[in-house]
Amino acid sequence: MHNILRRLDLNLLLTLDVLLAELNVTRAARVLNLSQPTVSLQLGRLREMLADPLLLPGPRGMLPTERARELRKPLSEALAALNSALSPADAFDPGSSNQTWKVAASDYATTALVWPSLRRIRNIAPKTRLALLNKHPLDLASDLEGGRLDLALHIRDEAPPTLRQRSLVHERYVLAGRHGHPAFQSKLTLKAFCALEHAIMSPNGAGFTGTTDQALAIKGLQRQVVLSVPNFNSLISALTHSDLVAVVPQRMVQDEAALHVQDPPLVIPGFEMLMLWPERLHRDPAHMWLRDLIASTVETTSCLRH
Repeated sequence: MHNILRRLDLNLLLTLDVLLAELNVTRAARVLNLSQPTVSLQLGRLREMLADPLLLPGPRGMLPTERARELRKPLSEALAALNSALSPADAFDPGSSNQTWKVAASDYATTALVWPSLRRIRNIAPKTRLALLNKHPLDLASDLEGGRLDLALHIRDEAPPTLRQRSLVHERYVLAGRHGHPAFQSKLTLKAFCALEHAIMSPNGAGFTGTTDQALAIKGLQRQVVLSVPNFNSLISALTHSDLVAVVPQRMVQDEAALHVQDPPLVIPGFEMLMLWPERLHRDPAHMWLRDLIASTVETTSCLRH
C-alpha cells in the first residue's frame, strides 16, 4: 500500500473521485476546471498505477470496473476526512461547546486562579465541564503531552521546560492570624515572630519547614512550627480556631474576613504562577479560549484588588 501511495499524488486521487462520480471525462473536466486532455492523461496514469482500466466505454458514457466500484466509497470518505483534517479549525463557540477540560491545579491554584474564572466559564460556556486534578510536578509534561491533561497551573520553579507557558501572577507572602490575636496588638518584631506558634501547609504531608524557615536560617534564626496540614482550607480553619499564625500566599487569605493579615517582619521570597500546556494544544481554538479567559480574569482580579 505504501508503495502505491508514494507513486500517487493527491491531484490524481481527486480526479479519480470526480470521474467515478460523473462517469464522463468531459463533465469531470468541467467540475475540476481542467481541460479534457488533461483529465484523459490523468486517467491514463491512474489506470497504469492501479493496474486496472477503471472506466470502460458504455452506451451512455463510461462504466466503472469492479475495482472502480470498490474504490468509490472508501476513496470519497478518505478525501473528505483529509479535507476536514487539513481545513482551518472552526472558530470556537463557547455557547454551544460541550468540551471537557482536564486541569492540574494545586490547592493554591484552585483558590487563587480557578475559582475567580469559574463564574465566567459557566456563564459563557454553560455546556462545558471542568475536571480539576492534583498531579505530581514530575508527571505534568507526560500527562499533558499524552492527552491525560489539557492545562496545568504551576509554579515557575518546577515548570517542565518542554511545555508552553504563560505567566499569570507573582505572589507574595503575608502573615495571617485570627482577628484579636494578641501578637497583632503592637508592632511585631522578628524575635516575637519567631516566638509565636506557627502552622504550615505541607502538600506532601508532615512537613514542618518551608520558604519562611529558609529566610530565617539565613539570619541564623528559627521559628516554632507546631502544626502541619495538607491544604490551605485546613490551615485557614486552624488559624480561625486558635492562636496559631501562618505565613501564607496573599491571595489565599486576602478575602478571609475572620483573619488579620499583615506583612511579616522579614523579607520572604514569593513565587510566580504559570499556565502550562503542550504544543499539541497550542493552536486549538477551544484551548486558546480557556487560556485567554483564565489569564484575563486573573489580570482583572489582580487590578481590582490593587
